[in-house]
Parts: sequence; C-alpha cells; structure tokens
Amino acid sequence: MKYVYQSDKGKIRQLNEDAVTVIPRKEALLAVVADGMGGHQAGDIASKLTIEQLEKLWTNADVHELDFKKWLASSIKEVNNLVYQKAQSDSSYQGMGTTVVAAVCTEKDLIIGHIGDSRAYLISKAEWKQVTEDHSLVGELVRSGQLSKEDAQLHPKRNVILKALGTEPDLEPDIFHSDWEGFDRLLICSDGLTNKVSDQELHDVICDTSLDNLGQTLVDLANERGGEDNITLAIVDQQEEVGDV
Repeated sequence: MKYVYQSDKGKIRQLNEDAVTVIPRKEALLAVVADGMGGHQAGDIASKLTIEQLEKLWTNADVHELDFKKWLASSIKEVNNLVYQKAQSDSSYQGMGTTVVAAVCTEKDLIIGHIGDSRAYLISKAEWKQVTEDHSLVGELVRSGQLSKEDAQLHPKRNVILKALGTEPDLEPDIFHSDWEGFDRLLICSDGLTNKVSDQELHDVICDTSLDNLGQTLVDLANERGGEDNITLAIVDQQEEVGDV
C-alpha cells in the first residue's frame, strides 16, 4: 500500500484544529483524521491528543495478535475517555471535542471506526462509496428523508455535530469492516474538504490524479472555493507496497 496525507488551515481560520497521521506497520497501517472543536485552542488540543494517543496505542500493539475490529473500537473508546477527562480537568478545555475517522488497512481488509462528521470513502475507477454516516443534524435529516443530499450541502446548520469524541464518557464508535471489494483507494477527510468538493468531484479527481500530487490538488480545490475551514485528508492506495510515501 501507498499513502499520502495532508492538512491545511485554509484561507480564513487562524488556527488549524485538524490533525492527521498515517502509521505503517509491516502487516497493516493505521490512518487517522481528527477535526477538533472548542473555544480558544481546545479543539486543537482535542484533535492532537486523539492522534497522539491512537498512534501510541497502535505503535505499542502486537499487530500479529490483534483482532483489528475489537482493537479499533476499544482504542477509540479509550481515547474518547482520555479527551473527556482532560476536558473536565481544566475549565479552559470544557466543551472541547473532536471528530475522528480511523482506518486499519491490510492488503485484504479494511476496518474503519468513526465518531462525528469526518468521512471515509472507498473509490475505484468505476464508482465510489461513502462508508461512514455523518453524526450531524443534516445527516439525520438526510437519513430520515427530510432533506436531500444536495440541500444538505447548503444547509445553514450543516456543521452542527450530534456526536463528538471527548464530549461524554464511554462513547461507542461506528465500526465498518470489509474487504476492498474491488476498490483501489480509501479517502478519509474532514468536512473542510467535503463541504467544498462534491462526492462526484472527489471521485473524478482521485481517479485522475497521481497519488503524489493528490493531497495538494484537493487542498487547492477546497481553498479555491473559499477555504473557510481547515482541510485535512489521508489517502491509502491498496495496490502499492506498505510504507511508501
């Protein structure tokens, strides 16, 4: 597998509250995107803490012995409680939280866990599939049939999140487990990208752009359309060797 990842504060925000990492192991790699929220620098702290702790848990794990699905669910829950405890311990951090979308990728399988409205997509030349369901107000309205996907893109409350890591104890992440099913690339990203670039455009750009240039191409596209939010993404290409950057 080959991968790229990138984060940009956008054109408006003074601080990048997103965080991203990809950590390859011999048998698998872990990719994580977190989009922090909260006053002052609390969102920045929540997202960075989430990335750091998941990276530590992944690096210290015996990958040979792991049930990846159980590991991902329990690790996200553990990090959620850690962020929650930190938010409760300091008044300047109260109310902070973060989205998280994390993927364990092997040559054959994908295990994806998420909380919030950061997304995961599987992409091939022929099609794309959004794996995650947004834990957001407009996401619920779309699922209930009260709002179309097209109208959701423009809804004034599209950034209202109903579930975020670190905002309450013992949150359960959504977990998705599949083989690659004919897909070639996995995209995980914050809403700073998906609020500016449609699913169809993401598919077209990701299929038509070399992996080396893909991160910057997508960041530039979101910034050209306003760049009001931080923009963060990681892309894993299943067809290349693990560890190439």
